[in-house]
Amino acid sequence: MSAKPEHYDLIKKPVITEKATMASENGAVVFQVAMDATKPQIKEAVENIFGVKVKAVNTTKPASIISLAISALRRMFSTRSAGVKPRSRFKP
Repeated sequence: MSAKPEHYDLIKKPVITEKATMASENGAVVFQVAMDATKPQIKEAVENIFGVKVKAVNTTKPASIISLAISALRRMFSTRSAGVKPRSRFKP
């Protein structure tokens, strides 16, 4: 099989972290993939792009930093409108 253009759309980039590096010592590779990608689609894409046989695909959805920032802004603006000085989560 050859890699199709849609396979390259699924696999966004490799993840290079300490945890991913430790996993690579056991033969695992970590990629960031499209949010709507299914495990069979990821398996097919990796097999076709890299020419390897995939044993298993594990997925996770990381916590969104954007949603944390939005909730922090909401708290800040809701306290300002009430006339209360917003508290900082971090001590100087």
